[in-house]
Amino acid sequence: MEQEERQERQEQEGLGRRERDILALERRGFSGPGAKERAIREELGLAPVRYYQLLNALLDDERALAFDPVTVNRLRRVREARRGER
Repeated sequence: MEQEERQERQEQEGLGRRERDILALERRGFSGPGAKERAIREELGLAPVRYYQLLNALLDDERALAFDPVTVNRLRRVREARRGER
C-alpha cells in the first residue's frame, strides 16, 4: 500500500511511467527503417500515431522539461525546424 501511495504521489508531482518511457525511447538511436515504430508497438503497446501525439504534448509540458531537459529541448528544436519547412 505504501508503495502505491508513493507512486501515485510521484505521478501527481512529476511525469507518469508512460511519459518517462516515451522520453527514454526518444533518447535511443534506431538502426534501419521501421525499427523505432516496431519498438513503439512492442515496448510501449502504442500505435505510432498515438505515440507521436503523446510525445508532442510532452514537449509542451514543463514537467517533461524538468525531467529530461536535453531530450526535450532537442526535440523542440527539431519540431520548430519542421514547422519552418512547411
